Amino acid sequence: MNREEFIAHIRGEQGHLRRFLLALCLGNRDEADDIAQESLVKAYLSSSGYRDEGNFTSWLYKIAYRTFLDHKKAGRCNQPLEMASSLTDASTLADNTFRYQELYMTLNELQPKERTSILLFYIKGYSVREISKIMECSEDAIKKQLSRGREHLKDKLKK
Repeated sequence: MNREEFIAHIRGEQGHLRRFLLALCLGNRDEADDIAQESLVKAYLSSSGYRDEGNFTSWLYKIAYRTFLDHKKAGRCNQPLEMASSLTDASTLADNTFRYQELYMTLNELQPKERTSILLFYIKGYSVREISKIMECSEDAIKKQLSRGREHLKDKLKK
């Protein structure tokens, strides 16, 4: 893949990738942008080895997911944004900083693999097979993670 082809592929996926990483990083925009930038650099540097055998987007998300895991293992991942306890009505804020805070806090309570499976399946629309390739585990494991993740989200959001 040459530079122009890489840019063409990335142009349509960059926003989606950032949103996926933002959710993985539980709303920490700076961290998500850092991981996205590092992922795109890694993808570009290895793009000459990409042979269009599969879905470019899945390949890119696999790189981003691995980069996220590397950050987490290295302790470079920060905690999610904390909402001040004195804020009772998020709609009164001038900006939407905390618009999805409840969702991020609930996602934070899920196991990382459950959270990633949920995000890829429901937000990005990947199939179980595609998620298993991105996360490098069996389709049965993904099905279990999705099932457990749904149950945990349902229970936690009811409270």
